[in-house]
Amino acid sequence: MLRGAVARRYAQALYEIAQDKNTLEAIEQELKGVAEAIEGTRELQKVLYHPQVLPGEKKNLLKAIFGDKISAKTLHFLSLVVDKRRENYISGIAAEFSFLANEARGKVAAEVTTAVAIDEQQKQELIKVASRLAGKEVEPTFAVDPSLIGGVVVRIGSKVIDGSIKTRLATIKSRLMSKTS
Repeated sequence: MLRGAVARRYAQALYEIAQDKNTLEAIEQELKGVAEAIEGTRELQKVLYHPQVLPGEKKNLLKAIFGDKISAKTLHFLSLVVDKRRENYISGIAAEFSFLANEARGKVAAEVTTAVAIDEQQKQELIKVASRLAGKEVEPTFAVDPSLIGGVVVRIGSKVIDGSIKTRLATIKSRLMSKTS
């Protein structure tokens, strides 16, 4: 089964439970925190993703690390994920859960990458433009990538709006190369 499909199925199940219990925001934040901790710690990944480490040991590890930081419901969900040997999908599940929660709130996530750091006013202008393009309120994450040379790249779902100098130069290069061949 495709990686995204597995994550989507688990996220959908947890999302329905969270909506019924009115704990959507809390569980979303807890899942994000767990996923960030796992992705940020190579040693934790080695143990959690290793097929020869028993599920009971993995669950005990998760409980020891996150037991006092997350709700019993989220910990129980993580235990279920480990029992089903799907622990390598936790980050994907967290991302899918956030996507579902944002859809319910009428929001969409956007990744904004600029060549140089921008100030708060420029960020607000980009958020307005991205919201208008998406037709929904945008929750942006900002990043800086000097290789863009100049301009901005905005990713909203599967849409990519690329206004970078790097892409423009590559387009000009390919046009010139095709005309000389």
